[in-house]
Amino acid sequence: MTGEFLAAHWLDILTTILGLIYIWLEYRASIALWVVGIIMPALDIYLYWSHGLYGDAGMACYYTLAAFYGFYVWKFKKTRKLKQDLPIIHMPRRQYLPATVCFFLAWGAIYYILITWTNSTVPVLDSFTNALSFIGLWALARKYLEQWLFWMVVDVVCCMLYVQKGIPFKAGLYGLYVLIAIAGYYKWKKMTKITKYERV
Repeated sequence: MTGEFLAAHWLDILTTILGLIYIWLEYRASIALWVVGIIMPALDIYLYWSHGLYGDAGMACYYTLAAFYGFYVWKFKKTRKLKQDLPIIHMPRRQYLPATVCFFLAWGAIYYILITWTNSTVPVLDSFTNALSFIGLWALARKYLEQWLFWMVVDVVCCMLYVQKGIPFKAGLYGLYVLIAIAGYYKWKKMTKITKYERV
């Protein structure tokens, strides 16, 4: 029975372990998170697709590519004045409107794709989490404090979806993500107080 269970859920377990490593590195604001961020979603593509979460499978493709961008920004993007590493700051107010517009456009587009070309049974929530993840990953790459707020919402909805779709380890991981996102928000919030450099 144990062997059959592991055979059925080994990829779920492996990506869950990688997910724990990823969120810990994110909590510490470590650039190594992007290395894990390349490997984990590459494996998630098959995991999600095999469970009918087509939107998440497509999002995993985006995550894989976006992780390269995140690594580049954190590694090579410097502050204008002192050429120091990119600091953690609040999301500029001017970014809220375009981010909101992009979110709703992405939600609508992904929803249309899911209901038109897949047999997804959860197109509304699947497209919602994927659209908001676009915004969350962009905000993370820019080291905006508010990225944690986006992920809190994504993680709660994903946890419910994965329970429904029979991916128990991933569901538990996202439940844990909610708690870590709350802790990460307050940790990064303290770090924003000592970063006063300008962005490029």
